[in-house]
Amino acid sequence: MDIAPERDDSVAVPIYRRAFVWLKGRSLMMRIVLAVAALLALPYVLIFLYLLPFIHPVSTLMLRDLALFRGYDRQWVSIDDIAPVLVQSVMMSEDGQYCFHGGVDWGEMRMLVTDTLGGKSTRGGSTIPMQTAKNLFLWNSRSFVRKAMELPLAVAADFVLPKRRLMEIYLNIAEWGPGIYGIEAAARYHFKVPASKLTSRQAALLAVSLPNPIDRNAGKPGRGLRRLAAVIERRARSSGEYIRCIYD
Repeated sequence: MDIAPERDDSVAVPIYRRAFVWLKGRSLMMRIVLAVAALLALPYVLIFLYLLPFIHPVSTLMLRDLALFRGYDRQWVSIDDIAPVLVQSVMMSEDGQYCFHGGVDWGEMRMLVTDTLGGKSTRGGSTIPMQTAKNLFLWNSRSFVRKAMELPLAVAADFVLPKRRLMEIYLNIAEWGPGIYGIEAAARYHFKVPASKLTSRQAALLAVSLPNPIDRNAGKPGRGLRRLAAVIERRARSSGEYIRCIYD
């Protein structure tokens, strides 16, 4: 007479069902804590996913536009198909120490905190990794809560992603006008050329419009914007040492 082996229920029940049963048995507060923890951990998981070159991340602003049925224009483009002068201009305008810090410019942050506590008017103090983390995972309005979440995300992004890939992502999710995201869409919208064909003046105008792309129109610049662009254009011409992490 054959004797059937005892069934091991721990193996027979799918793991996802066991997890569901376990979670169902937790208190409401415990489930809320676990949900919040999972939500906070998700961006760090996605950062590793974004190592893959065929993954084209979208920003929270792009998701907002989709949710509000506005739509948006974004055409992903490899960093190899972006005019180097655009990369130079953005780095000189937004984050001159991009190749040298680990995601956060702590010297700049210390000065920012000191000026804020002293009641002085301050700039944003954000590096490109910080802006990338904000665009990918957080919201736009300024707050200490957002900044506290942004700093570790920027450090993690800079640690995991090569500088070249991080810059590629930033340039493909940055906002350059209402519903205009990424440098390819921006170049075509403002100057009717692909990103690979941008001139030094066009690149400088796009770079200086980044802090406020709704009010600063790169395609129709005012006198102040043209003056800023001229400064960045000069800096970009002598930026060789500062951009070596992208092109060396």
